[in-house]
Amino acid sequence: MEVRFWGVRGSIPTSGAATAEYGGHTSCVCIQAPGLPPLVFDMGTGARNLGKALVEDDVDKVYVLLSHTHMDHLYALPYFEPIFQPRCRVEVGVPAESDDAARNRVGQYMNGLFHPVRLDDIGGRLSFFGVPARSTFSIGGYTVETMRLVHPGGTVGFRVTAGDATVCYVTDTAPLASQGEGIMAGEDPTAMEADLVHLIRNADLLVMDATFDETEYRARLSWGHAYPEYVAEVAKLGLVKRVALFHHNPDSSDADLDDIAAKWQAHTKPEVFVAKEGLSVSLEG
Repeated sequence: MEVRFWGVRGSIPTSGAATAEYGGHTSCVCIQAPGLPPLVFDMGTGARNLGKALVEDDVDKVYVLLSHTHMDHLYALPYFEPIFQPRCRVEVGVPAESDDAARNRVGQYMNGLFHPVRLDDIGGRLSFFGVPARSTFSIGGYTVETMRLVHPGGTVGFRVTAGDATVCYVTDTAPLASQGEGIMAGEDPTAMEADLVHLIRNADLLVMDATFDETEYRARLSWGHAYPEYVAEVAKLGLVKRVALFHHNPDSSDADLDDIAAKWQAHTKPEVFVAKEGLSVSLEG
């Protein structure tokens, strides 16, 4: 399985010399197992370039899983070129209890008012399905498990397996415990932390929100984002092999992210690295 990062920034796209190395596009990660169609996590601004690449590859099927519908994770759907290709079909999974609810959520953005392209303009090339939390299903040859995370408006985390390879995408979530409780307090995991450890169990790669450092997190407890120490501890309990720190703070420069990368370079159980736009990771299986 190949995992490629097309957008790694959180909250709002950033551009300029200070963010050129790690990239300024918002969340978009594409995975593809041999013989299977591409499966995309989120439609942040990075999805625009991904879409161009998929059209060049002449793909005829794309699956998308949205963690949630905040704009930094949805910006690029109207600019995702496969939805305009007559022979291509794009199916989008949205955290919702039904297919109609999933379509309606995205339709609030693509309605002619907030964006000139309306869902009705695209027609049958683009379809939607609801993805309830705590569900297991199969799409395009991939097995998907989900769980609810902690973020304003609600977010869903994903475990995706194809063959012997597993990647977990867990972004836009605060630590799943109150202050003074759970694993960072030296206690047993809370019920939600235990669910997360189960979701990521033995994963080859965990892509997880690490927007803040620990001090920033404690000043922003209600913002719904985590920090590297928490991510690493959860991954350790889940016996994860590799961790990508993701959803970088828009105020973090390349130099800031270099400092984070250097801090975690020697961490081996699990291996921890900082996600970078354009990076590809190959997973066995």
